Parts: sequence; structure tokens; C-alpha cells
Amino acid sequence: MTSWWDESYTGTTPPPWDIGRPQPAFVRLADEGRLTGTLLDSGCGTGEQALLAASRGADVTGIDVAPTAIERARQKAAERGLSARFEVDDVLDLEQLGRGFDTVIDCGVFHVFGAEDRGTYVAGLATVLRPGGTCYLMCFSDRQPGDWGPRRVRADELRAAFNDSWAVQSVTADTLDVNPIEGVTQVAAWLAAIRRE
Repeated sequence: MTSWWDESYTGTTPPPWDIGRPQPAFVRLADEGRLTGTLLDSGCGTGEQALLAASRGADVTGIDVAPTAIERARQKAAERGLSARFEVDDVLDLEQLGRGFDTVIDCGVFHVFGAEDRGTYVAGLATVLRPGGTCYLMCFSDRQPGDWGPRRVRADELRAAFNDSWAVQSVTADTLDVNPIEGVTQVAAWLAAIRRE
């Protein structure tokens, strides 16, 4: 699976999710002052959300399983004069990071997992997000028509995944911008704010 993710960044066209700028929802969160403190971008890709947070003063670490994406994120940080750490790590083994964060962001990772890995991922998030910290998570929504792309997630399914030691503060209908897929440039998504108890 690691090689598949890395290969998605090595072609001549970027993958659908790598739009070369932060997602509008995360720009709004940054403008509201929510991307703060020590921040983990879980599954950061080429780093746009992480670098947005770093540009607003957060102490940022971005992790991704794809070495090519991490190398590009490091290059972007250097080109933009921003301080952020980018590491090749597996989001299904967050505990091995050995440190805690005030904020976690997930832009398009949760929806790639089936039930078993989803539970592992949420448990891992609980090990790295400090009590009182918030996870901001965006995923594909079941409101998106068609069957291409990742698994669609229902709002109740998202809430159910974060039950023990979590407080789901909101699950809001939003959109994710994507590179064109069959003429589509925006897909239905959920934006969740989830506090670690």
C-alpha cells in the first residue's frame, strides 16, 4: 500500500487531492485562529495544510507514508521560508511518534480506511492529541453522487467512530476542492471538529 501512495505522487499529473494550495475549509479555520499550538497534519501529502498552519505561527509536524510527498513538502517549506517538520511515517502507527499535540488536522485521510483500520487510526489519534485538544477532520461525504473516488462517509458513521474519550463538537457539510475528475472540481465533504476529552 505504501508504494501505491508514493506512486500517486510520481506521475506527470498530480493526484486529485494534491491541488497545490490549502483547502478553503482549512483557510477558514486558520483565519478563525484554530490552527494553533503544536499541530500534527496526519497524512499531510505535499504539505499545503501544514504550511498554512506554519505560516500562522503553529509549531507544525506533517507526516505521510509517501516519501515523494514528504520530499515535496520539505521543498515547499524551504522555498517559502517556513519552519515545519515533515517526516515519513504511517498514520496507522501514530503512537510511535512519541509526542503530543494541541491540534491535529486530517484532510482526506479518514475516508480511506475500512472499519478495522479506522478504529486503529482513531485510537492512534487519541495517543497523540492532548486532552482538550481538537482534531479538525475533512472526509468524503455520502452526499457526493457517483461511485468514483474514496469511500463515502455518513455523518453518523463519523460520529460513531469518535465515541470513547472524544466529544464531537460539530459535523458540518462542506466541500473539498479536487483536480478535475470527470469534469468535477469540487466534491461533497464533512468537516468535523472533535475534541479529545
